[in-house]
Amino acid sequence: MPIPDNLINQLRGVSTATLTTVLLKHGLRNVWIRGAMELGAVGDRLVAEAFTLRFVPAREDLATPESWGSPISTRAAIEAMPQGCIAVVDAAGGVSDAGIFGDILCARMVKRGVAGLITDGVMRDIHGIRDTGLRVFGRGVAAPPSVAGLTFVAWQEPIGCGGVAVFPGDLIVADADGAVVLPKALVAEITPKAVEQERFENWVMNEVNSGVALPGLYPPDAVTAARYKQSRS
Repeated sequence: MPIPDNLINQLRGVSTATLTTVLLKHGLRNVWIRGAMELGAVGDRLVAEAFTLRFVPAREDLATPESWGSPISTRAAIEAMPQGCIAVVDAAGGVSDAGIFGDILCARMVKRGVAGLITDGVMRDIHGIRDTGLRVFGRGVAAPPSVAGLTFVAWQEPIGCGGVAVFPGDLIVADADGAVVLPKALVAEITPKAVEQERFENWVMNEVNSGVALPGLYPPDAVTAARYKQSRS
């Protein structure tokens, strides 16, 4: 079952920093994808379901330019991506000397309506990628093609990306602080709590800007909690 649009829309108003705090309170510490920072076009917060892809380290008999035409290839995976998804790519644990995708593949993703790409690896043709308008989060850039260091093996199976387990259909939230994985089974439970936490922190920021000291404000003591409750009534 797809995640309801109303929950996705609510999470567009929640920062990844706030979301990690709420997930931490629920015992989930390892949710921030390491190395995935904004490389492509800059825009609003991304929130969409994950479509996973997996590379392993290059093996010379498989990692060849001819493999790009194989039925198991990044090209075939792109054609399987549903509109609105975020591609989440395991670059064999973060290989950084071979670009997983370049501008042509990213341009095709834009034509298919893919919302963005998250990887613990690197990209190539970065100026061309920025011209496509695709939102891309990764470790950096490298000129060599993927087959110089990687072998593509599968899509839509569980992966590890930036040290985080990602399952197909998990919700990805990405902004200037990076990308966070929200397990699909927890979206309905976590979303209203994350929205409320964001609302509270915005109220706290207004209090700080008004000159209120932090002790007793953040985290709130009973007096602050009562004042916040009154502000919501």
